[in-house]
Amino acid sequence: MGISIFIIFVVLSIGLSQILKSKFTKYSEVKLHADLSGAEIVAKMLRDHGIEDVQITSSSRKLGDHYNPLSKTVNLSEEVYYGKNATAAAIAAHECGHAVQHANGYAFLKFRTAMVPVLSATSHYISWVILVGIFVVNSTPLPLAIGIGFFALATLFSFVTLPVEFDASRRALDWMNDRGIVTSQEYKVAQDALWWAAMTYVVAAVGSLAQLIHLISILTGRRD
Repeated sequence: MGISIFIIFVVLSIGLSQILKSKFTKYSEVKLHADLSGAEIVAKMLRDHGIEDVQITSSSRKLGDHYNPLSKTVNLSEEVYYGKNATAAAIAAHECGHAVQHANGYAFLKFRTAMVPVLSATSHYISWVILVGIFVVNSTPLPLAIGIGFFALATLFSFVTLPVEFDASRRALDWMNDRGIVTSQEYKVAQDALWWAAMTYVVAAVGSLAQLIHLISILTGRRD
């Protein structure tokens, strides 16, 4: 059962990634009527929210767009940084939405940021601890219990990420609409792109929860 669930979520994840890639490619052909690049959109959104201590950077890494709350940087891939299309606008405004969350002290972002050091320190060992724990579970449940504890933190992180991502998209779409950055058609395109992006996080979170439940069932049923 555990392997079948894992396969299902791997297939779903791959499928969603392909759909998202297709959407981004398609919507990158939709030119933005405002004729603003992703970097210009971020700069404008930051100014409109009175944020002056966030830097905008460009990276050659594809799909590497993210906001770093530690360095206070909105990091955009070259396609998004220079792009003047619906995909670039949606991604840029979404990442800037995280900067706005940070500036406003958004609780879920603060919680997620606080979890990062712990998960970074344990992420390289979780799989090995769980693997060893499964092999020795009938002798001692401790290694698997420890592994499950760390994995539960990772699962919690994936669920905390959901409101952070959905809220950033909401802020981005509301701002672009209110400021006339997008037309009604461009708004729908940006909304669709961000929705599919959010679904990848949803599948990851639910998949992590399913794996956690399976691991707990192994631990609790070790004497069966």
